Amino acid sequence: MRLGGVVVLAGFLMAAFGCVSGGGSVSPPAPTAVPAQVPEKKAETPEASLPPLQAPYYPAPNCMDLCGEPVPLNIREVYERFDKEFTLIVYNHAQVYLWLKRMQRWFPMIEERLRYYNLPDDLKWVAIVESDLIPNAVSPKGAAGPWQFMPGTGSAYGLDQRGSVDRRYDFERATDSAFLYLNDLDQKFNSWSLAIAAYNCGVKRIMDESRTQGVRDYYLLKLPQETERYVMRILAVKAVLTNPRQYGYDLPKEWGYQELKLDKVCVTCPVPVSVQGAAAAAGITYRAFKNLNPVFRSDTIPAGTHEIKLPAGRGTDFEQNLRSVTSQASYNPVERDDAPQASERHVSSPASTSHSHHQARPARVNTYTVQRGDTLSGISRKFSVDVKALKKANKLRSDVLSPGQKLAIP
Repeated sequence: MRLGGVVVLAGFLMAAFGCVSGGGSVSPPAPTAVPAQVPEKKAETPEASLPPLQAPYYPAPNCMDLCGEPVPLNIREVYERFDKEFTLIVYNHAQVYLWLKRMQRWFPMIEERLRYYNLPDDLKWVAIVESDLIPNAVSPKGAAGPWQFMPGTGSAYGLDQRGSVDRRYDFERATDSAFLYLNDLDQKFNSWSLAIAAYNCGVKRIMDESRTQGVRDYYLLKLPQETERYVMRILAVKAVLTNPRQYGYDLPKEWGYQELKLDKVCVTCPVPVSVQGAAAAAGITYRAFKNLNPVFRSDTIPAGTHEIKLPAGRGTDFEQNLRSVTSQASYNPVERDDAPQASERHVSSPASTSHSHHQARPARVNTYTVQRGDTLSGISRKFSVDVKALKKANKLRSDVLSPGQKLAIP
């Protein structure tokens, strides 16, 4: 009985677990149904766990030029210096888009000045590396404005700093001064790469290093690290911004910062005038006035002759309102075409800085040769002719003049 019971129990267990015994077999139990709402889990693979590609690789160009001069990227060390700056810029998405936006505001004026002076188009990239196209830019070393002039160099090229007025912050004037300076540097070194390097670290440093090392090639000179990166950074900016779509940047034109439409009014203030009072006279806020006129570094416009920039259409009202809110004894605005420019680089005669409405007209001349630092408004005052008439007689499309240029005096 006991043995028979054990056999029966063993047979039951074998049947329950589907085991095969001897020549017979037992069908396995039916599988348990899987609920429809629970998906079957798939085995994970390393490829499935990787994030989507977010940073495609963009190789640096292997052929570049600067102002028409070839860059020796065939030299491995030169290429690696360039590649470093290119890589840092091409993946700096926020900064590149800000540059593209600001370029729409400032590059039309900069490019027009380059064409006028017959200078290489590549010089426009210098402004981006210097200031990111920010008019109020200031460096820890004291360089200021969109072209980052040091005080001494700025004064030498017509950007005076007198009291609280600093002409280095005037974008248009600073652009003209920068191009005059860069042109002088190129004539001195007969090399745009050396000229641009000297713009960064100074003429003396370039000359001293060239003499010591016996080399007059920017790419082969050992220079301060900032200057060694400076020209390479300009090349990298050129590479990316010349064809931004090639590197994944696509800024719709309507999203860029539009050009500023301005009225420019020249006034003479015998006594200081508050910026807030001037802003009120123009019908704009203090902030708007300061943004348009960064040359005024304090809350007061000092006594003297100044060019005031205002939103288009505000110029006439500004002069009228300023007369009405300020007594004749403390403020005497004059017409723009008759007012002396306090920031002119060149003074032809004592009369040019103390002109009045009743001064006798100088002897009539037929032509005038433009001197370095001359402006249209200054020449118009000197010969008592209207600026518009002067431009019309000479078929001028802008106010920019070039030394040596002949002007017909109507």
